[in-house]
Amino acid sequence: MKVLKTTLILICLCFSLKAQVSVSNKRIADVYFQNKEYYAAAEYYKKMLQISPDSLGFKVPYSFETRIKETKLKKDDYEYAVFQLATSLRLYKNFTDAEKWYAIATQFSNPKYETSGFWYGECLRANLKYEEAISALEQFLKNHKNKDELAQKARAEIESCKFAMNEMKYPKMFRISKLPNTLNGEGSNYAPVYDKSNFYFTSSRPLEEAGKNQVLDRGKGVVKIMKKESPYINTLYTVTDNNPKNENVSFKKLSIDVKKMEFAANTIHPNGDFMLLTGWVDKDDKKKSILISRKINGEWTEPRSIGGEINVNGFNSIQPSITRDGKYLLFASDRPGGYGGYDLWYALLRPDGSVGNAVNFGAKINSKDDEQAPYYQIGRKALIFSSNGRIGLGGFDFYESEGDFVNWDEPANMGYPFNSAKDDLYFTAIDDEGKEGYISSDRESLCCLELFYFARDYININGRLVDCVSNKPVEGASVTLKIGDMLQKTVLSDANGNYRFKINDNRGLQINISKDKFFAKNVVYNYNQLLQVDTLLSINSCLDPIIINKPIVLNNIFYEFNSAELTLQSKNTLDTLYQLMIDNPKIDIELSAHTDNIGTAEYNLGLSDRRAKSCVNYLVERGINQDRMTWKGYGFTKPVAPNQLPNGKDNPEGRALNRRTEFKVTKQN
Repeated sequence: MKVLKTTLILICLCFSLKAQVSVSNKRIADVYFQNKEYYAAAEYYKKMLQISPDSLGFKVPYSFETRIKETKLKKDDYEYAVFQLATSLRLYKNFTDAEKWYAIATQFSNPKYETSGFWYGECLRANLKYEEAISALEQFLKNHKNKDELAQKARAEIESCKFAMNEMKYPKMFRISKLPNTLNGEGSNYAPVYDKSNFYFTSSRPLEEAGKNQVLDRGKGVVKIMKKESPYINTLYTVTDNNPKNENVSFKKLSIDVKKMEFAANTIHPNGDFMLLTGWVDKDDKKKSILISRKINGEWTEPRSIGGEINVNGFNSIQPSITRDGKYLLFASDRPGGYGGYDLWYALLRPDGSVGNAVNFGAKINSKDDEQAPYYQIGRKALIFSSNGRIGLGGFDFYESEGDFVNWDEPANMGYPFNSAKDDLYFTAIDDEGKEGYISSDRESLCCLELFYFARDYININGRLVDCVSNKPVEGASVTLKIGDMLQKTVLSDANGNYRFKINDNRGLQINISKDKFFAKNVVYNYNQLLQVDTLLSINSCLDPIIINKPIVLNNIFYEFNSAELTLQSKNTLDTLYQLMIDNPKIDIELSAHTDNIGTAEYNLGLSDRRAKSCVNYLVERGINQDRMTWKGYGFTKPVAPNQLPNGKDNPEGRALNRRTEFKVTKQN
């Protein structure tokens, strides 16, 4: 199996240590693991396997399988340590190393480690190995017979891998760049906030104090170990020169210190009088709450709970975000009444910091898993949030839904490169339209969130609509822009026939133009065509007026000689009529066929009727409802040109014009 190949740069296992040393390492590792100290746990699971902390990996030694057969205990300890090491690495987001260890664990026959196949696939996905991830997850489903939640997640991961591969073929129009290393220091750096006067962020970078001794207890007094309190404390910082993109940017810690508390993800009310933030005492054992701090004489007061409308006892409320008009507080919570883990909620917010009752965003926004870090763009009326419960590129992805706190569109994944295979959380915009802003993501990190700047690129679409007959502008036409299967926007042409759009996606578009008493029209541009566009695309069109019962000739409709059978060229022409019927679902038509005057009137009448019917049959085969169409053969009763010249000689040009197929609109619903 590939995991045993030399591509896994691993060191030898050595089980020469005394059994009691291995057991001691196991106990210590388990205590760290149960206390969610995953980095420390990983180091002690490595010690169980006799791997040094700075090792690059692990290689199964020669004749190891023979050795582990000598004692059941050693084999059990080995498999347990490998699985727990892989899990510890994964839980602190070191997917690179976790992948290697899960690959080994997938070979274990013990049912306890069956989930290794799923986690192996997830790690491969996080490491951008999408095709390998699909294979691993399909193998997991083959072995995993239960139709449980993990099986559902495996199928969703497979769909996400397929989605991600397609997304990466067609990047959306974003520029993403990491902020300077001075901001992205040790620990996690995340939750950027821009309020037009200050730039804030949260960081768990180590503080100067070394921390006090702390006892970790496995429970029931079995194992107690001593460690230093972590110097990695989550707290808030502000950039002093308000330009986080500067290479030599300077920043300072916000003065809101409260003993033994950690803070994250703040938001400032537009009046500047108060700030909301997430606070907790111990991130593992205590619940997180949304707190309020007021600015008095230029200083922030000690944060207090914002109240029971937002914070429910025994549950978490996190990641507050105030809309730029100050009307709403948005937040995430695992409180009762939701649809999954963390749901998005909102509440009316008053200028004094008091709030109304919390309202769930509903099933269209919230999934059965986690939705977090909401942000509302006033200018675009769009909710931006992160979710790990939808098809995406992996981990938490950013999604966007247009709405007004009453109705919301179906959320759309914001695509690659805005999203990555890892976690993408927290969005803040510099402007109301969201043209520029900041996000946090662990896409370039082994373990932790980092801060990034983004800018949207756009294509401006301008167009003018005129009447094909009069050449006058068409006012009030409905122009609908679609990208993929998602309806984007509809506008009306103005008095001069003009319309315009601005799009942030160059992966193909369709514009549908419709107006009463005119034939609708579709204009399509594919990805390769849009790649040639710089920033401006002009799409001018003329609309043909619909005149009831006015015949329209379908050029290049041909039949086999003395037959009603359509030629290939005729079918291509009818495909144009098919598209017109699709574009204009409210019209009914009559399809008619005509002949010259060679042959008897009865024969030509029958032949033309069969030819008209063959056209209708073709359109029915393509999917047009037959109730919208009738057919009629007119023989040579309605010539449009003389079949003979005035001198009695044959008129080939006239006969050609008379041998025609037409359609006319009989009704517009």
